[in-house]
Amino acid sequence: MSKEILIHVTQDERRVAILLDGKLDDFYIELERHQSMLGNIYKGKVGSILPSINGAFVDIGQEKNGFLYLTDADHPFLHDIEKIETEHPPSTAEKIIHMFLPKPAANTQEPAPTLRSGLAPTEASGSTGKNKKSQDELPLKKDQEVLVQVVKDPFGTKGPRLTTHISLAGRFVVYMPMDQHNGISKKVEKPEERQRLRDILKSFNFVKTGGFIVRTASVDQGEREITRDAKFLAAMWERIRNLARQKQPPALVYKEYDLIWRVVRDLLKDEVNRLIIDSQQDYVKLRKFAETLIGKEVLEKIQYHAGPQPLFTVRNIAHELEKIYEPRVYLKSGAYVVIEPTEGLTVVDVNSGRFKSKGTPEEAAFAVNMEAAPEIARQLRLRDLGGIIVIDFIDMNREDHKRKVLYILREELAKDHAKTEVNRISQLGLVEMTRARTGKTIESLKFQTCPYCEGRGRVKID
Repeated sequence: MSKEILIHVTQDERRVAILLDGKLDDFYIELERHQSMLGNIYKGKVGSILPSINGAFVDIGQEKNGFLYLTDADHPFLHDIEKIETEHPPSTAEKIIHMFLPKPAANTQEPAPTLRSGLAPTEASGSTGKNKKSQDELPLKKDQEVLVQVVKDPFGTKGPRLTTHISLAGRFVVYMPMDQHNGISKKVEKPEERQRLRDILKSFNFVKTGGFIVRTASVDQGEREITRDAKFLAAMWERIRNLARQKQPPALVYKEYDLIWRVVRDLLKDEVNRLIIDSQQDYVKLRKFAETLIGKEVLEKIQYHAGPQPLFTVRNIAHELEKIYEPRVYLKSGAYVVIEPTEGLTVVDVNSGRFKSKGTPEEAAFAVNMEAAPEIARQLRLRDLGGIIVIDFIDMNREDHKRKVLYILREELAKDHAKTEVNRISQLGLVEMTRARTGKTIESLKFQTCPYCEGRGRVKID
């Protein structure tokens, strides 16, 4: 299978297309007028605390205050950074002593559950005041300084979602300076490879605190490359921490790298045959990034497209990209899929259209659904749709047909960079699923609500 990365750069935007055997498989866009905050780290100040919704609003110097769940505020105090780094894991002797002479239990309470809607659960009528936390017991206080990272861009009327669990992603590992935890990606399945990576993690003695998560890209990589990546992130955290000490809130202390850097870090892997970019300036910058992060051996994959026609036009990508803004997606058989994002959820409807079959209605429905399932997964990636998604497949009666369609859908969604969860096909033929949303959809970056029809999208007759 041939895999290519195409990067088109203009003054106002950067677009990245991933091709598998010449077919558009994934798409990313970065606009100058919309700078994503995802991954940025801020030194903020708590503006208000609302225990009723289990959250706090933090001033990070942006147009809208960020939202931080109280249950996600484990490391709110900046002075805790020094405290954590002076702590050391207990020795073997200490562990044995603690087994026979355990420390007294701390007077802590179980945190309230975090709900997707952001609303706190209603209290039972028989509950007592002992379970209610007073203002003094909350993990945050008004005007308190906090070090937070953006995990979700502003969306609609909502500000950015924040966390105190800082994480810095490298090519092979993710460094979590505030969390004492080491782990390996679940996608690394071979036991012997997982053990090898665990052994490499144990050799990381160059950091005082924190933990590492080994990424899937580290498979078959040498210890030297993985260690170099980890040391790079540890040095980055040292710079962030020092800057956080110096700045007065609200202040930006770390800005996530731009799209071209993220392409090198996350996408330029061994299975990529070549990367083509049509900007001379960014071509030079990209090669430097790649040589620094990966090595000289990858430079032969990077090519410059000089024109005269635009890169996406030459590779017939421009026309494909226009289709991702259309509600109707046609399949080769003549059937089609309708995708309608709404404020609360995205609705996907499968229709037979011009599809013709000599078989039974059940066989026809199964054939259309089998063709539609991988295309639906592809369109969700291309459009970067998130939240709740309801798919209305053509009704099928046979359980084995339903299982096969669901299997294909899940297999294709497994290729997605975003986390997805899929439920079974209901009695009404509906599939309910969720896809993690971290920022604006592709369509919302390129379109805005019509000021004349206010989003109705129809012409009034009288």
